[in-house]
Amino acid sequence: MKHGLAIIAAALLLTPYGCGSTHRVEVAPVEVKPIHITIDVNVKVDRELDDFFSDIDKQKEQTETPNAQ
Repeated sequence: MKHGLAIIAAALLLTPYGCGSTHRVEVAPVEVKPIHITIDVNVKVDRELDDFFSDIDKQKEQTETPNAQ
């Protein structure tokens, strides 16, 4: 009986140590690299084309307005 109580007492005392756990999270350093965006070039080209063809559009509007009157 004494051995049974000793085993139960030992089991109850050692249970928290057996069930305990530690959590460890390691985060590797993140390298941030620059991103090259080509949309700026496309917008520049689009604006330049709009400026180039704006003269033609103005001439087209001027020729259409007298016909409407």
